[in-house]
Amino acid sequence: MLHRMALRVLPSLTLAVTEDAVRRQKRIVMFVPGLIAFGVYRLAQHLVPTTEPLVLLAISSVVAMVTALLAYRVGRAAPWSSIVSQDGLRLLGWLVGWIGGVYGIQLSLLVLTLLWIMHYSYLQHPDGPAMMAIIISCTSVARDAFEIGHVRKLSVLGRPFLTFPDGEQLRLLVQRRAWQLGPWAVVGMGIGAMASLSGAGIDDAHNAALVQLLSMTLLAGGLALCAYLGGLNPSSSWIQTLRQTTPAELLKYWWWPGMAFASTYYLVAMGLVLFVIRQPGITLGIAAVMGAVVAAMMAVYGYYLGYRRYVENEQAPQLSSGMLRCPFVMGILGKQVGSPKGVGVEWSFEKNGTKG
Repeated sequence: MLHRMALRVLPSLTLAVTEDAVRRQKRIVMFVPGLIAFGVYRLAQHLVPTTEPLVLLAISSVVAMVTALLAYRVGRAAPWSSIVSQDGLRLLGWLVGWIGGVYGIQLSLLVLTLLWIMHYSYLQHPDGPAMMAIIISCTSVARDAFEIGHVRKLSVLGRPFLTFPDGEQLRLLVQRRAWQLGPWAVVGMGIGAMASLSGAGIDDAHNAALVQLLSMTLLAGGLALCAYLGGLNPSSSWIQTLRQTTPAELLKYWWWPGMAFASTYYLVAMGLVLFVIRQPGITLGIAAVMGAVVAAMMAVYGYYLGYRRYVENEQAPQLSSGMLRCPFVMGILGKQVGSPKGVGVEWSFEKNGTKG
């Protein structure tokens, strides 16, 4: 789900996919696949045992893969021949396999686990949760694939993006700055393991899972915020950056992507245990392992997002994202894409990284 965070945290990507025309088209792109997914689920009920978790996840994955490819095509706004020649099979393979298949399964597990915590278990009442898992997964994949396709379209047209949401820059960051990421990951493992033990002593499995989820959401989300501030200003302490950032900005990033995705990843991990491994509950040992992995991941992702924001700040002159949202300003800057100065000006925002 790193692509989702990048699309909403990095200003260059956010401004590209939140324009009014893009929003209107995106609503349609999400609505139509949702209806189709409902029909596919109803048909699958007569052909395969949808009450089996692995069968349900396989259906969700296949539907999401097809949806990702078609939604990307809509966002890309180009014939298939041009898409294949310009984007390459590697990008399309990542889109179908990761944004479609893997991401679709993650979203389905997220839905099933949330309903399980609320005492509406798919294993006891399969029809409703299964239908929601497929539809919500399909519509979310359609949204993200469309946005990625739109970003790629703008990139081909000459609009520069320093970060493409395919995770390639994360791999490079791990290779080049492992010494900076390592401590954050280690701290995350400790915090995550401790947070997951918060459910100890609670007999009811659903209530224990809810307490663990809340603890992970708060602590791992807070760690992701601190790591983000560390990446945002790698030459100084994250504490110094924390002091220079307004409380409103801190709360915003703590909530999203910090707490939002810490809870999301933990729910997905719980779903793997409950519906794939088929464990009746979450033991303390399993909870500690899940918490350690999720918190470490959130710390690394937080640092990565902050660092990519830092890179964009350093390579663009100062111009607020509020100004960039003005159609008049964007129209002027759009005419300058061909020149080196125009490219720099088009993707600017507040240099201290605490605005926009």
